[in-house]
Amino acid sequence: MGSGNRSIRFRIVLLLLLPLVSLSALWGFALNLTVGDGTALLRSYDLYQGVGVTSTELGLQIQAERTQSSVAISSRAVTGVTGEQRGRTDRAVTSFRDAALAADPGGPEMSAALNGVLRQLDRLHDIRAGIDGEQRDRLDALTQYNQILDSIFLLYDQLVAVPEVGIFRQAVALQSMGNAREMIARENALISGALIDERLSRQEREVFGEYAATRRFLHSRGLAALDGELAGPYRDVFRSAAFKKFTELEAVVITAPDGQVPAELGAWKTTVDGLATSLDQLGASASAVLSDRSESVAMGILTRIAIAGGVGLLAVVASIVISVRFGRRLSGELAGLRSAALDLADVRLPRLVERLRLGEKVDVRAEAPPMEIAGDSAEVRDVAHAFDSVRRTAVEAAVGQADLRRGVSQVFVNLARRKQGLLHRQLTLLDGMQRRTNDPDALEGLFRLDHLTTRMRRHAESLIILSGAAPGRAWRNPVPVLDVVRAALAEVEDYRRVKVAPMPAASVDGAAVADLTHLLAELIENATVYSPPQTSVTVRGDVVANGFTVEVEDRGLGLSATEYAMVNERLATPPEFDLADSDRLGLFVVGQLAARHGVQVTLRSSPFGGTTAIVLIPRAVLAETGPPLAPAAPRRSEAPAGDLAADLLRQIATDPA
Repeated sequence: MGSGNRSIRFRIVLLLLLPLVSLSALWGFALNLTVGDGTALLRSYDLYQGVGVTSTELGLQIQAERTQSSVAISSRAVTGVTGEQRGRTDRAVTSFRDAALAADPGGPEMSAALNGVLRQLDRLHDIRAGIDGEQRDRLDALTQYNQILDSIFLLYDQLVAVPEVGIFRQAVALQSMGNAREMIARENALISGALIDERLSRQEREVFGEYAATRRFLHSRGLAALDGELAGPYRDVFRSAAFKKFTELEAVVITAPDGQVPAELGAWKTTVDGLATSLDQLGASASAVLSDRSESVAMGILTRIAIAGGVGLLAVVASIVISVRFGRRLSGELAGLRSAALDLADVRLPRLVERLRLGEKVDVRAEAPPMEIAGDSAEVRDVAHAFDSVRRTAVEAAVGQADLRRGVSQVFVNLARRKQGLLHRQLTLLDGMQRRTNDPDALEGLFRLDHLTTRMRRHAESLIILSGAAPGRAWRNPVPVLDVVRAALAEVEDYRRVKVAPMPAASVDGAAVADLTHLLAELIENATVYSPPQTSVTVRGDVVANGFTVEVEDRGLGLSATEYAMVNERLATPPEFDLADSDRLGLFVVGQLAARHGVQVTLRSSPFGGTTAIVLIPRAVLAETGPPLAPAAPRRSEAPAGDLAADLLRQIATDPA
C-alpha cells in the first residue's frame, strides 16, 4: 500500500505506537537490570549451597590429608590413618565434582574457577603416588597440596563476588578469615612433620615465617571489614588463651636455630587442633549467617522488582488501553465524518441533481439537514459544520441552476412553438399557392420554398426537444417505413444525394411517425454534411428478429474508435443538454428521440471509409400495415396544414430522379 493511501486509523496507531514502544522498552530495560541483580544473588546462594558447601568440606579434607602426608613423609611410613583420610578426601572430591556438574556458573569467571579446581584435583593421584614412592620431600609435597587449596580459594573469591555491596564486603572479609585458616593449616602440616623427625630446615623455617606473616595480615584485614555480628566471635577467639599460646609458638618456630625443633613445640598439636576446631566452627556459622543474609537480600530485591515491575506493567497496560481507546474514538469520529461526506458526494447530491433534471420541486432545508456526527472533538464538529455549509450551498446552487435551466427551456419552447405556428401557416399558404399555380417555373420555386419551410419546421421541433417538450405533430393510423424515410428526406437540404434502397413492407405506429421522421432526418443530414459533395448517401431498411433496421451509410472520413465509443455512449444514455455544447445538437436530439421510443441508434465505421448509422426500431413501435397516409386530427394549433402524402408528393415532384 502506498503512503498516500494509508487510513487515518493507521496513522493514529502509528502516532501512538512510538511512545508506547519507548515506554515498554524503558520498563523492560529497568526490569532487566533489577532482575539481573536479584537473580545473581539467588544464583550465588544456590552456588554456595552446592559448590560452596562441598568445596568447604573438600578444603578441610585436603588440609587434613596434607598434615597427615607431612607426618608420613617425616616418619617414612604411610599409616592406616593416612589411608582413611585419603578415603574421606576422595568422597569429598566426588561430592564436589557432582555439585560442579550440576551448578550454573553464570559467567566465564566462575566457569574458569571451577575448571581450575577440577584440573588440580586431577593431580591428586600423582601427588599421592609421589609421596608413597618416597619421590617427594616434605616441603615439595606440602607445596603440591597448597596449589590445590589455592585453586579452591580462587573459587571462594568468585563465590563471594555478589552484586550487593554490603554482603560483598562481608563475604570478602570471611574469605580473608578462611585464607588465614589455611595458613594455620599449612603451618600445622609443616610442624607436624618436623615433630616426627625432630628436624626443621632453614628453608622450612623461612616458609613457616611467610605463612605466619600472611596469616597475621589476613586476620587483620578480615577483622577490620567484618561487622559487629560477625566480628565479635572472631575477637573472642583472638583474645582466648589458646590463640595467644598459638602466636607464642609461631614466634618460637621463627626464632629457632636452623635444623632444630624447639622443645616448646611439644604443646603444638594440642594447641593447634583446638584452635583449628574453633575457627572451623566459627567459619561455618559465619558463612551460614552470610548465606541467610544473601537470600534475604535477594528475596527483598525480587520483591521490590515484582512490585516495581507490576506497577510498571500496569502503567504500560493502562497507557496502551487509554491510547487505544482515544485512538479508536477519534478514528470512529473521523470514519463517521468520512461516511457522511461520501454519502453526500456519492448519493444525496447525485440523487438531488437527478430529481432536478427530471423537473421535480426540491425543498432545500429538507434535502440539506445537518450532519449527525458522534463524538465531542471540536475539530471534527467544525469540519462537519463546514460540510453542512458546503452542502447547503451546493443544493441551493443546484436548485438555482435547475430553475434557471427550466426558465430558459420554457423560453425556448415558447419561441419554438410560436415559430412552429408561423411555419405551419406558411406551409398552408404554400400548399394553396402550389394548387393554384400551373407555371412549372413558379411551381418549382414554390416547391423549393416549401422544402426550406419544412427544414425550418424541423429545426423548431429540435429546439422543443432540447427543452424537454414533445412536438405537436402526430398521425392516427400507421405509416409505412418507406414513407417515413421519404418524409425525412424532405427535411434534408441536400436530399438529391440520398439514395433509398427498396424496403420490405412495414409500418410505424402513428404516434411515433413524427419523432422517427425527425430522427432519420438528423442522421441523413449529418451523413450529407460530413461527406464529400460528390459522394452519395445510401439508406437501406430490412426486417430483423427484434424489429426493423434502417441503415444510413455515407462515404466520408469517418471517426476513430474512441470517438465512435463516445458517440454511441451518448446515444445510448443521452446526458442532460449543455448549452455550451452546441456542436452536437443533432446527436443530442437523436438520443432524446431514440430514448423516448426505445429505439437503438449505433454508429460504426463503414467499409467505404465513412460512417454507418444503424437505427433499430423495436417491434413495440411497429404496426400492421394499414391505409397509407391517413392523417390524424391535429393535436395542437401548430399541426401541419397538409398531410404526409402531400409532403411526399411535393418531394417527388421536385426530385429530378
